[in-house]
Amino acid sequence: RQTRGKFGLGAKMALIWSKKSTGVPINIKTSHVKGVRGGGGGSLLTEDGKRKIGPKVSSCVLDIDIYKNQPRVIEHKQQDNKEGWIGTQMQVLVAGNWTTYKSRVVQYLQQLAIITPYAKLEMAYSNRTDEKKAFNLQFDRRSEQMPAQAREVKHHPSSVNNLLIQQLLERTRSTTLLKFLTSDLSGITAAVGKKLIDRLGSSFDADMGPDEMDDKQITRLVQCLRSTDNLFKSPDGGCLSPLGEYNLNLGIQKVVEPEIIATARDKPGAYDGHPFIVEAAVSLGGKDAKEGITVVRFANRIPLLFEGGADVATRVANSKIKWSSYKIDHKRDKIGVFVSIVSTKVPFKGTGKEYIGDDITEIQQSVKRALQGCCQQLRAHLAKRNALRDVKERKSRLLKYIPDVSKSLFGILEVMQKRKQEESDGVVRPASPRKRTAEWSPMKRIKTNEEDVSSILDRMSKGEISEQILKQSLQEAVEINADAVFGVDGNDNGDTRKGGTTSTKDDNDDKQPLCLVPIYDEPNCPGSNVIRHPLFDFYPINISP
Repeated sequence: RQTRGKFGLGAKMALIWSKKSTGVPINIKTSHVKGVRGGGGGSLLTEDGKRKIGPKVSSCVLDIDIYKNQPRVIEHKQQDNKEGWIGTQMQVLVAGNWTTYKSRVVQYLQQLAIITPYAKLEMAYSNRTDEKKAFNLQFDRRSEQMPAQAREVKHHPSSVNNLLIQQLLERTRSTTLLKFLTSDLSGITAAVGKKLIDRLGSSFDADMGPDEMDDKQITRLVQCLRSTDNLFKSPDGGCLSPLGEYNLNLGIQKVVEPEIIATARDKPGAYDGHPFIVEAAVSLGGKDAKEGITVVRFANRIPLLFEGGADVATRVANSKIKWSSYKIDHKRDKIGVFVSIVSTKVPFKGTGKEYIGDDITEIQQSVKRALQGCCQQLRAHLAKRNALRDVKERKSRLLKYIPDVSKSLFGILEVMQKRKQEESDGVVRPASPRKRTAEWSPMKRIKTNEEDVSSILDRMSKGEISEQILKQSLQEAVEINADAVFGVDGNDNGDTRKGGTTSTKDDNDDKQPLCLVPIYDEPNCPGSNVIRHPLFDFYPINISP
């Protein structure tokens, strides 16, 4: 079954580090939750909402004999749990360079809070030389639901080796080879067992005893088991204990506080007979988030901090996902990618067990499918967000040029008023170069109505038209169009976590983009689609993309 951690690089390494740097043993205090012994498999609350507690609290002072490589228990006692305390507490005294690795310690606790939202994490740092450098870090419990406890299953035939088969043969209670294959290994039925024995050759018999096999026969059996996996059923995923999408979502919200988040879990898979499950989440925004893609990795619910560039999650996120297809800008948007892989045998690379290689196709494809599932959930909301962002940018650009446009329009009206006054006084002015070249000019001349021109100039003389009024009118037109796109009660931030809604297509049928283009001839347009204004008439223009 799956165990949480890195298989020897957790509490054992902490104990060894403490022994090496200070030589002080560690102190352990623990109390199991009644009814949930083993650290999982149920709620921490009773039916009436009260927290479950254990009857006893165990305290232990533990050391290690580095010569014999054996634990040395200095003190071990139990007492009644009168205070109702639950959990596990381990005190370790180590020596190290705090200045260099402070950021890594804080980063580890932040990622640990994401992957364990059902736990409360606290960190207190005090500096004896400078009290201003002291700080406290706390992550409160967000979820009351712990992951289901992993159950133990039999080994899959594709995952065995010589040493494991030899141990199973020594411990088995089966009297025949056929019964050993069907009862001590998973995925082998009686019919499959007989076919397998036939493939082994004449030196094997279904009725032979497991204790009769020698080393050559064990090697032959292992080779046959690992090369004929198409006969066996897929490994059982019940031996795994993933965090769950619900807890992963809560953990990310607690620590990162993103604007949008989506989670997905891929179906259980297997490689070399070892089952695995991939869970992923993609978030946008959040406090202290950086532009671009930030990958956070977990293996068996333990954060991985180092050597992230070679990890399968990083390589898939950077090269296998086409973010633009999901309306995500991987250079400008603040993207958080969270990938959690649980397995009975995590294929770590290197002795530090800090990253998972991308050479295993099954895991790589599973990570890709999980991330694509998250992106597909975000695409609809991001499409609306990007559309609203474009409208805001277009509105901002139009408002930026309104002062210059209104000034130019009023200047044209002033020139027209001056020429009209000169014509009434009998002053004859030569035709402008533009009028002299009108017959060969590609531009279509404006067809003006003398009555409309006189009406506008009269209103200008009375002070009803001024540069400020033109500016105000253009701003009102831009605001009206923007309000029509946003809607009166629309949510223009695209935040689905806070209850934002997505507009339907029918709501946007009559909304047109705002684009100011001079019209010389009045178009044939239904009056209901025309915005009438004392100074200007605005017609909708359909612009092909």
